[in-house]
Amino acid sequence: MLKGIPKLISPELIKILMEMGHGDEIVIADGNFPSASIASRLVRCDGLGVSEILDAILKLLPLDTKYSPHCVFLMEVVPGDTVKTPIWEGYRKIVEKNTPDFNGFASIERFAFYEAAKNAYAVIATSESALYANIILRKGVIID
Repeated sequence: MLKGIPKLISPELIKILMEMGHGDEIVIADGNFPSASIASRLVRCDGLGVSEILDAILKLLPLDTKYSPHCVFLMEVVPGDTVKTPIWEGYRKIVEKNTPDFNGFASIERFAFYEAAKNAYAVIATSESALYANIILRKGVIID
């Protein structure tokens, strides 16, 4: 064990976060997302929700608020779908708490989100039951 690393972050996940470079993206996927068929690198976080993992990751991962207009992406609700997305407000609070210069979410159409996920450095599969709970994070740089 190490100090300062949230207990939800597995050795496999910490390795992936450390390997990622500036501009690399990581998907935190809900339980309905086709994670295994899309991911080039898959991390299982069964039994955990997206919000828990998001908060743990953002304690370690800088977001690209300096060089990208957006660094956090959500899957758009399909037109005509009446699903509500209250989980997104929770995401906003988590991101703002961990990233003071957060510049807001960008949304990506469902199939374009799948394509973006195919190009992501890794996909984290959770047991999140909320619909449209998928999120992509773009890694930034650490400036000391």
